[in-house]
Amino acid sequence: MDIEGYAKRGIKKQDPELTEKLTERILEIKNISKEGARKLAEAVITEAKATIDVKDKIIALQPCGVTMGEFGVGSRGKGDFYAHKKIAEVIGKTKAVCDSSQLDDSGVVEAGGKYVVVTVDGMHSRLSDFPFLAGFHVTRASLRDLFVMGARPVALLSDIHVADDGDVAKIFDYTAGIATVSDLIGVPLVTGSTLRIGGDMVIGERMTGCVGAVGVAENLTARIQSRPGDVIMVSEGAGGGTVSTTALYFGMQDVVEKTLNVKFLEACQALFENDLIDKIHAMTDVTNGGIRGDAYEIAGTAEVKLVFYEERIRKLVEPTVLDMLNKLKIDYLGVSLDALLIIAPAENAEEIMKAVRSKGVGIDIVGEVKEGNGAYIVRDGVEMDFVPLFRESAYTPVKKVVGEETPMTFEEMQKKVDSAAINAVRKKELMLERIKKNSKPLA
Repeated sequence: MDIEGYAKRGIKKQDPELTEKLTERILEIKNISKEGARKLAEAVITEAKATIDVKDKIIALQPCGVTMGEFGVGSRGKGDFYAHKKIAEVIGKTKAVCDSSQLDDSGVVEAGGKYVVVTVDGMHSRLSDFPFLAGFHVTRASLRDLFVMGARPVALLSDIHVADDGDVAKIFDYTAGIATVSDLIGVPLVTGSTLRIGGDMVIGERMTGCVGAVGVAENLTARIQSRPGDVIMVSEGAGGGTVSTTALYFGMQDVVEKTLNVKFLEACQALFENDLIDKIHAMTDVTNGGIRGDAYEIAGTAEVKLVFYEERIRKLVEPTVLDMLNKLKIDYLGVSLDALLIIAPAENAEEIMKAVRSKGVGIDIVGEVKEGNGAYIVRDGVEMDFVPLFRESAYTPVKKVVGEETPMTFEEMQKKVDSAAINAVRKKELMLERIKKNSKPLA
């Protein structure tokens, strides 16, 4: 619970009972005396009052009036993709070989005659109570993002934040999950950070964190290189953090076991072992937002038309996982399957698939790249639009309540988000100008 946020909301409402209410909220979580809870509440309110109305244009946030949840940020759908484009605009043009403007899985810079590839993935937010799974799956995700850029991973780094009342064991369980994948793939975990969420201002047991990875590449397989005439291959997938979360929160824990593998990473290693990276135009991992999201991003970035064949994709989903998704009425095309998607010239397809299959991983051609724009899927012989929903497929009871539909006010929200991005760019430019102007030696 964010007690600072609670205090600020109460202050804005001029709630005369704020101190008592906050005291009770604190006692619901912390095992301390009422006197101790009251003193903490009073101190929080004092700090909240001090920062509630900061006027400085650089220090203070200029809210746009759209919340993360309303816009679907982090939900791997229409709003999320839009927000990421705006992030790239705030960053601006860079000297990177591949930066966030290309909506790829990783960023790339050139150094010492080679490509240095960097990526970071956040752990699944609903795995806070299952730290080992959180660490395992986020590490796989981060390594996947390097491999699909054509990079050999060389190091891992981690970050974990646990709220004030969280058990210290979470740190070690999370790290064990990371280390398991690290040991299996032979990429060392070399550094990291451990902090509390919000310091003293967030109480409860919630955990969050991320795993970053660094790799080196000689040839890149960025999405922008997809070309008409290429074929689209997809490997078998059993899901990761998303499927584990679905299984856990719908009481189907036995399905979690199906996600605990490193098949994707082994398939990528096979491509390196057989010197096939330079025969591939683009790779990506089918993660949050599903193939719907990947198709939409690749088609837009490379300015091509992607056509997928639904019955071929379905055959590559692990049967137990697919059965669960079908029973729960979850669109398997809109959730993370943790499958490997490869786009390459048709003449190279068989050699690529032979290498992947040598690791015991299934793979098949599921589509093609054509001249044109957009993403399409062929179902029962009919070609139709293949676009992401406003949010990824609802895969937990709470997400089903929230829904997947685009809000009626989405275009209005877009304008507000545009304004927020413009304000951020202006703030950056103002600060750059101020610092450069004042950068004079003291003597």
